Amino acid sequence: MPQPNVLILRAPGTNCDIETAHAFTLAGGQCESLHVNRLLEEPTLIEKFQILCLPGGFSFGDDIAAGRILATTIQNGLGDVMRKFRDDGKLILGICNGFQVLIKSGLLLDEDEEGPLITLTWNNSGRFDDRWVRLGTTGSKCVFLRDIDEMYIPIAHAEGKFVAKSNEILDTLESQEQLALRYLPLDANAAVTNEILPPPANPNGSQRNIAGMCDATGRVFGLMPHPERHLDDTHHPRFTRGESGGRGNKLFENAINFFS
Repeated sequence: MPQPNVLILRAPGTNCDIETAHAFTLAGGQCESLHVNRLLEEPTLIEKFQILCLPGGFSFGDDIAAGRILATTIQNGLGDVMRKFRDDGKLILGICNGFQVLIKSGLLLDEDEEGPLITLTWNNSGRFDDRWVRLGTTGSKCVFLRDIDEMYIPIAHAEGKFVAKSNEILDTLESQEQLALRYLPLDANAAVTNEILPPPANPNGSQRNIAGMCDATGRVFGLMPHPERHLDDTHHPRFTRGESGGRGNKLFENAINFFS
């Protein structure tokens, strides 16, 4: 079967597009990077792709709020195109800033009559945080996380705290297996619960330690950590001490293999 075509959609301030394209290429995809303005000029360009990725970075400098300007650009100029892409059975991935864009554009979860049901807001620390985290998966719905139990990858964000409007919304998302990725205790022997972990295990204070979620189909997925930054054992921060594992490769391979 031909290689799936992967669109890496970038904007002013995006700075993880090359690494993300590399990750998809290693997984067997055929990647193309497009500036959002090019897609606004010719929205039909998206039709040749099977996977859309919104990579990490600081789109439009996060001048209003993280991901807000790009999300509004997508809503106003590409909303119908993006929804059709999603509804045609294709895959959408948002990493860090891309996760923020997915939430704020409504591509990940519809709003109700009172507004958004979930958001990503400032870390409890009130500052940008860059560190490695241990992650665990929940359920089997998310296409990107199939056959992945744990990952050990870095975060790098200031607005990554996952917050829902109510516990009832969290309960619903959890029962539908949409809260697919959680921060885990750094001690592998510690019990895993819904109690909010203290930093650095949960680096931002996210409710129920949520690090990523998918839509109801499992084909749209957003996460705050950066799987494209751990693709080789030498990327591990303690590889010189013989530690390895928890790489992000499988996430990208799952997306490519979805079309095989």
